[in-house]
Amino acid sequence: MKRLLLVLGICSVSSAYAQGGPLIIQNFTSNYDFHGTIYANNNIGGGCYPFVISKDPDPIIIPPGTTVKYENYRDQYSFSGYPISTWDVILGAGSPASPRPWNHGSLIPGGVISNNTRWSMSKFQMYHTGTSVPETYFNGDIGETAAPCNTAPDAITTAWGSAKWFTITSGTDVYTYLIIQ
Repeated sequence: MKRLLLVLGICSVSSAYAQGGPLIIQNFTSNYDFHGTIYANNNIGGGCYPFVISKDPDPIIIPPGTTVKYENYRDQYSFSGYPISTWDVILGAGSPASPRPWNHGSLIPGGVISNNTRWSMSKFQMYHTGTSVPETYFNGDIGETAAPCNTAPDAITTAWGSAKWFTITSGTDVYTYLIIQ
């Protein structure tokens, strides 16, 4: 009976923690392209793994005035204007990154990686629109500060622009936003 309760408890925590909702990146700037990498990981149960990192394209480029929605690892490929075809998955400390295509069984909704990760942060650098010239002082790591595996701030403010990471929960869905202005 104890084992059954333990299994049911783990399943309920796992399903409650499932990727949960989309990541929405809004680049409200008028003169900067967002160049970045997005991350998701497990922030419960004492470990930070699995850890998922956007791999291809590297970096993701989002032009000014554009909103991009990453519904989950799989569906973003068909519905995002800037899809990610390959994700790096790290299963534990010291483990090598394992490249997985967007439609890999562990990444689809209900898959073991999808069920045990949540959008957590981004590393980004802003570039002058349409060029390979970075805005040297508008960059950084940004993410969910409440996540124990993430030390990035949830806001970055510079003379050239600002960025904010936050979540909105509606029922069991968690909408994660990265707003760049």
